[in-house]
Amino acid sequence: MEYRSKIKDELVDQLFKAILSLETMEECYRFFEDLCTVNEIKSLAQRLEVARMLKEKKTYSEIAEKTGASTATISRVNRFLLYGSDGYNIVLDRISKKQS
Repeated sequence: MEYRSKIKDELVDQLFKAILSLETMEECYRFFEDLCTVNEIKSLAQRLEVARMLKEKKTYSEIAEKTGASTATISRVNRFLLYGSDGYNIVLDRISKKQS
């Protein structure tokens, strides 16, 4: 079954092409610091860490203690891990393979 995004449009395509054009960690920092607020970047990073910990079968209380995420955020991330577009799983699996 073909994936159909709910957010796809020309502007989002342009954004994702810009992200895909980044070649180094420094370029990522430069681009995202210009694009997002510090809090937005920290929130995205927190959600990714929550997803990683959920995949490792950590408890909500362990995750909340380590990341500072609310149980609502943890629950939302868990829902997307289980029923979302598989984006978290794709990224986390690739990161895990690179670290192995």
